[in-house]
Amino acid sequence: MSDGALSQDEIDALLAGVDSTGMGSSAPAATMAAPGGSSDDDRRAIQDFLASTVDSQGSNLSAMTGTTVSIKGPEASFTTQDALLGQLPDQVTVVKADFNSGFPGEHIYLMGEATAKSLAGLMNKEENIELDEMAMSVIGEAIGTIIGSQITALTGKTGNKSIGNEPPTANNVAKAVAALPSGNFFSAAYQVDLGDGNSHQLWEVYGGGVAGDIARALNGGNTPAPAMGQGMTMPGMDMNAGMAAMNSMGGGMGMPGMGMPGMGMPGMGMQGMGMPGMSMGGMNMGGGMPGLGAPTNVQAVQFPNLMPRATPQEMGNIGLIMDVFMEMTVELGRTRKLIKEILGMGEGTIIELDKLAGEPVDILVNHKLIAKGEVVVIDENFGVRVTEIVSPMERVNDIA
Repeated sequence: MSDGALSQDEIDALLAGVDSTGMGSSAPAATMAAPGGSSDDDRRAIQDFLASTVDSQGSNLSAMTGTTVSIKGPEASFTTQDALLGQLPDQVTVVKADFNSGFPGEHIYLMGEATAKSLAGLMNKEENIELDEMAMSVIGEAIGTIIGSQITALTGKTGNKSIGNEPPTANNVAKAVAALPSGNFFSAAYQVDLGDGNSHQLWEVYGGGVAGDIARALNGGNTPAPAMGQGMTMPGMDMNAGMAAMNSMGGGMGMPGMGMPGMGMPGMGMQGMGMPGMSMGGMNMGGGMPGLGAPTNVQAVQFPNLMPRATPQEMGNIGLIMDVFMEMTVELGRTRKLIKEILGMGEGTIIELDKLAGEPVDILVNHKLIAKGEVVVIDENFGVRVTEIVSPMERVNDIA
């Protein structure tokens, strides 16, 4: 007789939304039906689209990490929580970046803890990195770059220009508590080479509704409404009969098929009915009834230049701050120590820094890197000779 307490397996199953009684679906992922459509057609459409974006995603990650990153795949399927949890390592980093417009719904990336450490370490130029708040932030930034290139490609493929996503948020959790979509959803598994000689796996997950909407758009599901007179029926109105009657109108305006028999209007042509541009003899509706085949005047929208341009007056105002002092420092190097190591320091303790002997030192203004140089001695004082001015792109990468 059970005492009513839940076992650890049952607790993990409840947190993950898994049916611990074994009554849940155990069908293979490849046979799962996609919401609202054929699983194979939808799966193939999304998989082919994602495969077309891996090169640009790899290029973006290469620029951010400073190493050559290549991405292969993906292998895609419609799956369930049970099936995907079986593929994940025990500890995963979950990056949630739901779509909030265009194709709104759940959008998640997952990677193992080792992959997350490798990615964060490359971006922070740091070995043996801890998955703290800063590491989660840079991982979210990396995934945000991937999503940006994906949205650009998806906009081009579908014509949907309203696609947007929430800012990515990353958390390192046990896989049992990873917030996966319910029911059947789309999963794509990538093989990622971060230039460290190891093969890393990255999973991308779409909620079922999101996957169905994207697949229909990729397959051309968003068809325009039929033009007037083509496949368009109006209750109580026979368009063919009505047009024939209008073409033969003389002294009276009888319109068979339109439910208006005997509506005679002697001596009144259609031009006298206050409908400019509508000649009923040839059924020409060219000028006066917008929406009935009338040509639409389309003009390109001209957006203002977003790049700020300083006016001569603004450029002259920089002279007002020329006498302001700013703190300039030269950094010989850095290191990280445990608190117990710091408390154990004493006279004679040698601290090893992260820079090699003879390597240029960093020159900072208000703690921002602006240049590099070499240490010199001027009389009895230390000095630094500037050897390199850091480019704006390098400054942005170091700040990020």
